[in-house]
Amino acid sequence: MIATLVIPLVPPIWRYMSYIVRHKWYVFLWCCRYGIPILGLTHDMSKFRPSEFFPYLAHFGQRDSETRNPGDRLQHAIELHYSRNKHHWQWWLQPDGQGGTVPTPMRSQYAIEMVADWRGAGRAQGRPDTLAWYRDHKDKIDLHPATRRVVEQLLGLEDWNG
Repeated sequence: MIATLVIPLVPPIWRYMSYIVRHKWYVFLWCCRYGIPILGLTHDMSKFRPSEFFPYLAHFGQRDSETRNPGDRLQHAIELHYSRNKHHWQWWLQPDGQGGTVPTPMRSQYAIEMVADWRGAGRAQGRPDTLAWYRDHKDKIDLHPATRRVVEQLLGLEDWNG
């Protein structure tokens, strides 16, 4: 009975674990390059907590992206991950008193770790062009102007207007 339950999980667990390890390795390399190696070592440790690990595994462990069905468990795990890790811009959003949010400035070490995270995720997923990713997503990333300047400087966009 136990073998019947565990054996089908081995390949998805291996795929997901190998992704986490690759991602953490690339983030660590970038964090070292940026001068924050300790944050690189501790990066995304919450992904190993059961409350994050198993919902992510159920979603990302599947081979066929069309069979992925992000449900409430995955959404909850994502929200937990953001609330536990200051390198996510979502952590720095504060209520505006009108039902929305307003971004506050990120501490520079976490803004740097966030860029390392983006670079590491892209590399681990075989899409290492962080600049193109940022250009495609920047309008959805709610950053304080001071944080955006740091991010764009790290990406080599300090003179970029668009």
